[in-house]
Amino acid sequence: MEISDSIILGIIQGLTEFLPVSSSGHLEIGKAILGDHSIPKESLLFTVVLHFATALSTIVVFRKDILAIIKGILKFEWNEDLQFVTKIVLSMIPAAVVGLFFEEQLEQLFGGNILLVGCMLIITAGLLFLADKAKDTQKKVSFSNAFIIGISQAIAMLPGISRSGATISTSVLLGNDKTKAARFSFLMVVPLIFGKVAKDILGGELTFDSANIIPLSAGFLAAFIAGLFACTWMIALVRKSKLSYFAVYCTIIGLIAIIFSLLN
Repeated sequence: MEISDSIILGIIQGLTEFLPVSSSGHLEIGKAILGDHSIPKESLLFTVVLHFATALSTIVVFRKDILAIIKGILKFEWNEDLQFVTKIVLSMIPAAVVGLFFEEQLEQLFGGNILLVGCMLIITAGLLFLADKAKDTQKKVSFSNAFIIGISQAIAMLPGISRSGATISTSVLLGNDKTKAARFSFLMVVPLIFGKVAKDILGGELTFDSANIIPLSAGFLAAFIAGLFACTWMIALVRKSKLSYFAVYCTIIGLIAIIFSLLN
């Protein structure tokens, strides 16, 4: 893989991991429009590296929160920090179940089904629009909310459904504070990413070629830096109720995808 290609893919991964526009949906649309050979095929190792980079960028942005949570857990009390971690674990269950038992079925949906992607982007747009109009509150994510948000994260495994868009929108529509919703959405995906990385490593499916160390490093840095920017920006946008911009964008891209699929 060329260094320029790895940087571009890294930037795309870093941005779309946090911005509510669906990275998987955009990749499927790009492959369909430009052709499969026009976009470098990501190796499993490269994909793992990019996801690891975005997980690290999340940790950096929320480093103070994470340190406070760790200190709270070490007190071995049923305090707010331990409750927050429990909520994160609850939110992971739906996606973990889908990933473990329906992985093959999910992979079949990523075969250039642009009509599905377009429809899912329209659904994402609808969620973002509704969330943008919701009243801001001071309510924290409850245990039941955490599980429901986790279901949204599982549904967002479909191409065209934005993970951050679905989880933040669901949280806000449940009446939670917008800033707390964004914080929970970004932190809840970190354990899943590290879990997926661990699964791929332990599964022995990763192959490493020393000749790819530079492209891998370039992609990692690009995804990490883009992730820092996108995560910080997204928090500010949610707080200021600017999700409607992304709703319009997803609607336009979704309609283009639907029209493209019907004409081909």
